[in-house]
Amino acid sequence: MEILGYIAAVLIGISLGLIGAGGSILTIPVLVYLLGIAPIHATSYSLFIVGISATIGVFRYLKNNLVCIRTVFVFGIPSVISIFITRKYLLHKIPSVILTIGDFEITKNIGLMLLLAILMIIASYSMIKKPSIIRVDPQVNNTQYRYFLIFQQGIIVGLLVGLVGAGGGFLIIPALVMLAKLPMKKAVGTSLAIVSLNSIIGFLSDFGVHQFNWNFLMLFTALAIVGIIMGSYFSKFVSGAKLKPLFGWFILLMGSYIIIKELMF
Repeated sequence: MEILGYIAAVLIGISLGLIGAGGSILTIPVLVYLLGIAPIHATSYSLFIVGISATIGVFRYLKNNLVCIRTVFVFGIPSVISIFITRKYLLHKIPSVILTIGDFEITKNIGLMLLLAILMIIASYSMIKKPSIIRVDPQVNNTQYRYFLIFQQGIIVGLLVGLVGAGGGFLIIPALVMLAKLPMKKAVGTSLAIVSLNSIIGFLSDFGVHQFNWNFLMLFTALAIVGIIMGSYFSKFVSGAKLKPLFGWFILLMGSYIIIKELMF
């Protein structure tokens, strides 16, 4: 199973390099089910892996001027504050047993995995559905920058990222397109910068709380980075847009599997 986990690290990187999203949400299932890491620790490991991977990926977008710095601050500051509070305080306030139904207990670990599964299903829908064509009316002012709503979305995303350790790009990108009025390519680059910032701050929030296996963490991250490089190369020959729905179905199956597995009596 350990070998499969390391192979999956490369595949996660390939999906990020080829499709540009979604791969990070598979990191925790790989860490938990293939490598036997407890969910609460897996969220910390995932934040490090996603943070380093996103940081490397964002350089290409910065080079091509596809990162909106203003939005990184407006969305990122509340998001970073939210993720810090969630990781430092809220996560540790969740009781070890959340709910008891007869002889079955929904523990903290089960609850986190179920929340992740729900987010995976939401992410899969955003990948499977055909992108809607937004028609811009030239008579309408579409340049309004909705500061408050962007700030609010940053808080919500920070909370979810803090709880499950996933990047959250599938939640950030639509918000940037609709609220910050960014073109899709710039929304992707800006989202990657926010994901990088959130993940690194979230991981740093766990220092002094968890013990980390640095040898494992560096190896897994290095394999994911190799996958990103491979995926970026393959993207020259394979359309990521065509593969995205297939990957969405895979994430849907994985999310459904997690729900079934965690709720089996």
